[in-house]
Amino acid sequence: MRWTSSLALPLAMLGLLGWLSGCTVPPLMHRGGIMVDSWADVKVDNATAAGILASFDRAEAGLQAGNLDEVMSLYSEEYSYHGLAKQELRKLWGELLQQHREFRSNHILSRFVSVPGEPQTVEVTCTESLWAVSKETGEQVSIDSWYGEVHHMVNENGTWRVRGHRGKAPKTQAFGAAPHPFF
Repeated sequence: MRWTSSLALPLAMLGLLGWLSGCTVPPLMHRGGIMVDSWADVKVDNATAAGILASFDRAEAGLQAGNLDEVMSLYSEEYSYHGLAKQELRKLWGELLQQHREFRSNHILSRFVSVPGEPQTVEVTCTESLWAVSKETGEQVSIDSWYGEVHHMVNENGTWRVRGHRGKAPKTQAFGAAPHPFF
């Protein structure tokens, strides 16, 4: 009995410290950034993976700075997705940057697979959430999120860019479904 009571206080203190430290860890949504998951299926060389990550990082930095040109540097001039070309995508990003501030995102990259052919192409599977603070209301708003979207990345003059996404555009969108053109 004495042995149990002598351990009770230290164990209770450890439990309390563990609980308190857990309360200080921000939720995943606020962590932000680009990451390759530890279980990712990476079937490209290190230089290719690093180049792709550098392109995403550059676009993310542009998003944080509100720099539309830097955000758009991620996209190929040949960009096409569900009938949306780079110029239309530029307009969408421009409107988002005008209407929001303090952008945050999580990009979890889980698969990199080379696709034979020219130009050099890699399919990158991405799960993401994108949110920001509305300039009008001051409230945090969710802009978009997706799971397992496959970006077609092409190497254009040494820089990796998104050319499009896997899958053909459906003739009609299912209720509540929307294409995810963002990175």
